[in-house]
Amino acid sequence: MLEEIYFQVDERAKIAVKIGSKVRKILSDFLLERGFVEIAPVIISPITDPLAHPVFDGEINYYGNKYYLTKSMIFHKQLALLSLEKIFCFSPNIRLELKDLEKTGRHLAEFTQLDLEVRNASREDVMELAEDMLIHLFKKLREECKEELEILGREIKIPSKPFKRISFEEAYNKYGKDYEEMLSKEEKEPFWIIDFPKWKREFYDKEYEDRKGWLVDMDLIYPEGFGEALSGGEREYEYERIVRRMEEKSMNLQAFYAYLQIARIAKFYPSAGFGIGIERLIRYICGFEDIRYTTLFPKIPGKYCI
Repeated sequence: MLEEIYFQVDERAKIAVKIGSKVRKILSDFLLERGFVEIAPVIISPITDPLAHPVFDGEINYYGNKYYLTKSMIFHKQLALLSLEKIFCFSPNIRLELKDLEKTGRHLAEFTQLDLEVRNASREDVMELAEDMLIHLFKKLREECKEELEILGREIKIPSKPFKRISFEEAYNKYGKDYEEMLSKEEKEPFWIIDFPKWKREFYDKEYEDRKGWLVDMDLIYPEGFGEALSGGEREYEYERIVRRMEEKSMNLQAFYAYLQIARIAKFYPSAGFGIGIERLIRYICGFEDIRYTTLFPKIPGKYCI
């Protein structure tokens, strides 16, 4: 049985963990200096992100109550803004991905996401924040992780602001369903894909008031073929609009009863935010082909991992 368990002792992982430690500190300091408050992660909850792609649900029955392992902190970020104006969290995400994602080099069944949300912010606000944050991070890592990057033979390029923007419609019309992969290989710096169609995303991404069927959201894509970096946008916050969007997707409203009751009674604030995968970020910084080398204990889709 032991030989079937995946466990690694790898020099790349050792270096990546050291860089990752710096990454978390630099990002945390950057946000704290800008008035953000770090909140604790939510590991189990009656509600979690439904996601727009298939995964196995991690369910726990606890004294007759059903809990789910957190797939993302999206709902709890909205709830946190009832108390605080700007929040972030290094949130463990459990996404029990299908086995066919094992070989992408980008997917783990367990990863950390830096999730942040800002009350009364626009998409433009958080896009600018993300650009400033990554430029600051890359500059600091060049100084503080020079030795590790030299061992890896990796040079971090500092992107220029503003990052390039490409609409989903433009990207999809040109490349079809492989638009992200093709553009990621073409571009030399991180870039944005904006304005996704409603069918492509979850119900909580805000729909334009004057462009029905299109969302005020974005993905940041790494260059050199490294793919998606972060995803986010503005949120639906009005109870009636949330319910309508859920009904359009034929979702079970009762499964989100607590969330909907709070949205109806307490009323959410308008907000915008994003989540950026830490392991994917480290993979890009280190130039690794496979994300499994970014952590000591990778949970690879479909494998039995320690």
